[in-house]
Amino acid sequence: MVSKGQIIQYKGETNSKIYLVQKGLLRSYSIDDKGKEHIFMFAIEGQLMGDAALPDEPCQLYIDALEDSKLVVREKNIVKDSKPGTFKMLVECIVHLQERVIMLMSVSAIDRYGHFEKKYPELLQRLPQRIIAAYLGVTPEALSKIKGERAKNM
Repeated sequence: MVSKGQIIQYKGETNSKIYLVQKGLLRSYSIDDKGKEHIFMFAIEGQLMGDAALPDEPCQLYIDALEDSKLVVREKNIVKDSKPGTFKMLVECIVHLQERVIMLMSVSAIDRYGHFEKKYPELLQRLPQRIIAAYLGVTPEALSKIKGERAKNM
């Protein structure tokens, strides 16, 4: 069990773990030189979270629990010996990350929010607005404007 707010991976440490969320919510993020958080991804029930660094290399991301969470912790070498279900989850994670990077490069903030609503409808109630804004790459104020515009257009 991991408590809300607990950091389970720090940037720069070596970590050979992959986390499967059974209950709760994790996020991975980086912090730039100015102290701004950049959220990489979320993992909810049934999803995996980990850093792409090799087991003996420093991690690039922090991982923390946004809710009290129950996790299954596995070594990264499980990929070599994984069951078909684990491989499927890893492929889904890669697809999600590719989609996210493409959206951040080419889609407007209002469209990124619309995608977030469809992809993570349950997170709209589980996350504070500042965390959703950080994930979308906008300020909380900009997110309020986006939500207002969407409400007017519906």
